[in-house]
Amino acid sequence: MSIDDAVPIAEGSQFGGANSVGLVRTQFFTFAQPPNELELDCGQRLGPITLAYETCGALSPGRDNAVLILHALSGDAHVAGYHAPEDRKPGWWDLFIGPGKAIDTTKYFVVCANIIGGCKGSTGPSSVNPATGRPFGLGFPMVTISDMVRTQKVLMDHLGIPRWLSMTGGSMGGFQVLEWAVRYPGQVASAMPIATAARLSAQGIAFNEVGRQAIMADPNWQGGDYYDRDAPRSGLAIARMIGHITYLSDEQMHAKFGRRLQGRDRFGYDFKTEFEVESYLRYQGDSFVRRFDANSYLYITKSMDYFDLTSGRGSLVEAFERVRAEFLVLSISSDWLFPTYQAKEIVKALKANGVPTTFLELQSPYGHDAFFLASAQMSATIAGFLENVQRRVRGAAAAEGQRP
Repeated sequence: MSIDDAVPIAEGSQFGGANSVGLVRTQFFTFAQPPNELELDCGQRLGPITLAYETCGALSPGRDNAVLILHALSGDAHVAGYHAPEDRKPGWWDLFIGPGKAIDTTKYFVVCANIIGGCKGSTGPSSVNPATGRPFGLGFPMVTISDMVRTQKVLMDHLGIPRWLSMTGGSMGGFQVLEWAVRYPGQVASAMPIATAARLSAQGIAFNEVGRQAIMADPNWQGGDYYDRDAPRSGLAIARMIGHITYLSDEQMHAKFGRRLQGRDRFGYDFKTEFEVESYLRYQGDSFVRRFDANSYLYITKSMDYFDLTSGRGSLVEAFERVRAEFLVLSISSDWLFPTYQAKEIVKALKANGVPTTFLELQSPYGHDAFFLASAQMSATIAGFLENVQRRVRGAAAAEGQRP
């Protein structure tokens, strides 16, 4: 096993630059071989399980500098850097990860894994079911946020990481951060949930259900058994269009599109694409179907619906009773999918338990997706938080080592 698979970009290259982690490759870890399958929250067992993951930076000799990045609904393990010199775009959070960036890979060892149920290398509904030799489809068992976290814990042990210095993620990634801190309090030194909540709201569940219904109403869906024929592209595209609206703010939509027409100067009085915002949403839908599996969309959105940090743990205050991590909670002022009051509920419950907690509402007009965008305030806040946590962790370790 290689701990650091980042390859420096050659001098003079036209992509990446000095602040890029360079070329990275996806690695695969398989576990839960029968008869030792993982027992899922739904009561079924799953195995073998493969996780696709990528790493950036180097694990320190003391193995105390590892940072876990948890991705959102449509994300994957490719969080930073490039897979090939000809790649047009880097990983999905490259703005924040790399030498000299908020999560500085000269200081930290970064790990990001594709979740189970996904379609970017980890075991999911599009994977081959060993029992049948065909893709699982709807034969794939239902997975939860807790199941995802438990598989990440197995990967953590495989990599030889005793405790995460920190972990972060936005939206559904934030769900995983919270679950990690509660489920494995001794393995998380600090946590940075972003634009997230302790449970998905009724509004969030409603939007997810409309997207799922769009997929299942597509004639090509075929009850989830479409892998050897045309996929339900129309349904998945509509689901993405619906979801994407929730990621933006009214202010951003008005500034970016307003009521401007696309490629014409007057109404056509028909049902062709006329407004710029219509064209934009159709582009988002069309591009999404080329990289994502419809069944994975069904499973992942359902796992988000099920998530409730208080389930089986009493109140939110009670859920955080065993937490030992220091927290940085970030919300976005214009986020109406995960509004700031939900972040404040987390902060209040953490402080009720005496958990060291910093809270910041990022002022941004860009809505929920603002955590993907360049932000000097967000970068500086994350960088400072990580530096302080690392200083305290290493100081405590040094003091412990000096005790007789």
